[in-house]
Order: sequence, then structure tokens, then C-alpha cells
Amino acid sequence: MYAVITTGGKQYKVSEGDAIYVEKLDANEGDKVTFDQVVMVGGDTVKVGTPLVDGASVTGTVEKQGRQKKIIIFRYKPKKGSRSKKGHRQPYTKVVIDSIKA
Repeated sequence: MYAVITTGGKQYKVSEGDAIYVEKLDANEGDKVTFDQVVMVGGDTVKVGTPLVDGASVTGTVEKQGRQKKIIIFRYKPKKGSRSKKGHRQPYTKVVIDSIKA
């Protein structure tokens, strides 16, 4: 059984036991989180929501809070002596999917 959930403005296809990296959630390590925005549930029969599936939810456990690798943003204008260099590390939450309730 699998489900398509929406969190952080993105959609993820998940199954039980999957580990997914989502945009930072306000939860501590070891906490249980519930995703109520389920767009689709698949398996023997497929349920597609309009826009969400009624009564469906996905629960998971927060395994880790972290930050991704640094990306460098470098801008410069030729012949003007103008340049800027910035770095950015996006925060994320690693969630292990425990169960899917359709």
C-alpha cells in the first residue's frame, strides 16, 4: 500500500517503512507526526481525492532534524567590479513512515 501526501508545498509518494526528507517540521526527534493531506491512496484499489481523500492519514516518526549541504550563490556583473557570494543550508526533517490509514 502506498499514499501520496502533501507537506511543505511538495508531494511525496510514501509506503510503510520509507524514510523521507521533508521541509522542516515543528517536532522533536522521536515525536509522532500525522499527515492529514492525503491526495491519493493506492494498493488493491486506488482512491483519488477531490482534492483530498476523506478519512485518510499517514503517521510517521521524526528520526532526525538537520540541514542540507551548503549551496553557494555567486553573482557578479562583468566589467563593473560588482560581486556577491552567499551560502545557504536548507533545514529538513527526516520522517520514517509507520502506517497508512485509508
